[in-house]
Amino acid sequence: MSDFPTILPAAADPAGADTAALAALLRHGVADPATAWSLGSFGAVAEFMRDADEPVRLLDDGMALKGTVLEARTARGGLRVRLDAALRPAVRPVAYESAAGTGWSQAVALCLPADACAMSGRRVVTELGPDRDALAPEDRDAILFDIGLGLAQTDACVRSADSRVIERLRAGTGLALFDPDNPLGRAMPELSPARVFLGRFGRIEVSQPIPPPGGASPDGPHTHVLPRLLASGRTHAATTPIPEGWVPVLHLFPPHPAKDGHGRPIPFDEARHAAFQRHLERYGVPALVALKRRVLEALHRNEPPIDDAALDRTERLAVRVALRQAARLAPDLPRLADWAGRFDRPDATGGGTLRPEP
Repeated sequence: MSDFPTILPAAADPAGADTAALAALLRHGVADPATAWSLGSFGAVAEFMRDADEPVRLLDDGMALKGTVLEARTARGGLRVRLDAALRPAVRPVAYESAAGTGWSQAVALCLPADACAMSGRRVVTELGPDRDALAPEDRDAILFDIGLGLAQTDACVRSADSRVIERLRAGTGLALFDPDNPLGRAMPELSPARVFLGRFGRIEVSQPIPPPGGASPDGPHTHVLPRLLASGRTHAATTPIPEGWVPVLHLFPPHPAKDGHGRPIPFDEARHAAFQRHLERYGVPALVALKRRVLEALHRNEPPIDDAALDRTERLAVRVALRQAARLAPDLPRLADWAGRFDRPDATGGGTLRPEP
């Protein structure tokens, strides 16, 4: 029986990673067109991604004393990652996987303590003046408006240099975006100003149009603002295993081994898989990393499924991910079907089966 050198992570280091390793992770991610990014909160998020052949302007202004500043800018949007020296001691990177559809997702979240991540918390549309920190010099005289979502770790803003759009935006200031008396909530797709999401680790800008209600988000950089999810007041989804007391501010999504940047299936890439398992070794939640190791070792020893009664939701999802990855790398393990029957039934939370995606 073959072993699992690429999916048995070593014990994670609860103290986190050193600054050099974190800076290297961020630098590689910004330079890599296959890495996607998001900044926001539960129900309101900006996403940045780019195509491999898309023209891009990259900036790496790493300064040992002041911190690291990285940028990637295309015609469709842009990203700035700033790891300030003052913030570095408080940063906790958290790598995690979660069952999604019939596969799994993977990400590294840059987290801060709840009392260190706060932004303005504005709850009404507010004019902020020229966006002097815009990525492109030509956008630094455009007017920035906070749309007042009151998010803990993000200021969700829009920006325009068009006098007609600015006039419409100003007409909505002083009111909550989704107040029935505020016409901006309904008019945003028509106006389609640039979106600028701000957090303690930088910003994401999106210049593509806002789709109409019921419309699909465009490929590439885009935003989501979903009032129903915002009403929960959560900083992140319940299925995201962020340790208690920490808030995810910025996410990077390293290349997935089973799908491309558009979510389309690709032949399983063991090198990509191994690369993320190294992130999991360094930044994963120790208890979940240990559970994954326990499951995979049990499969190798041909042991029956463990009792799931004492597992919480995130632990059950971690087991499901381990089984789905095992199905990719060693589908002939004799006990795999038994474990799937316990943890990965089609009607279980997260759905799906162990059938490998094409």
